Amino acid sequence: MTVIVLTNCPAGLRGFLTRWLLEISAGVFVGNPSARIRNVLWEEVQQYAGQGRALLAHTTNSEQGFTFRTHDHAWHPTDHEGVTLIRRPDPTTRATAPAAENEPPSGWSRAAKRRRFGGGR
Repeated sequence: MTVIVLTNCPAGLRGFLTRWLLEISAGVFVGNPSARIRNVLWEEVQQYAGQGRALLAHTTNSEQGFTFRTHDHAWHPTDHEGVTLIRRPDPTTRATAPAAENEPPSGWSRAAKRRRFGGGR
């Protein structure tokens, strides 16, 4: 069994996947293609997903009975002693340093700064 979930992907990619899989809900495709076809489909998904995200889950001979792959997700699969777990990003760490608490980000208009943060300047 193979499941592919697409989020915010082009309609053409969805149409391509319907050649091999059944779309049971918007962006959710299921089927039972061979491993070779599954790998080709996943390569196409990665190539044509654009700004979208994709998830592939399929059955395999492992302890869990399935495995999965992700494309452009914030959550990533990691192997922990033979079991695949999902690693979520730590919300306490940020990619950019936070701005001062009472200081608006640069790029805001003066009117927006006054409305949001007050002040008569």
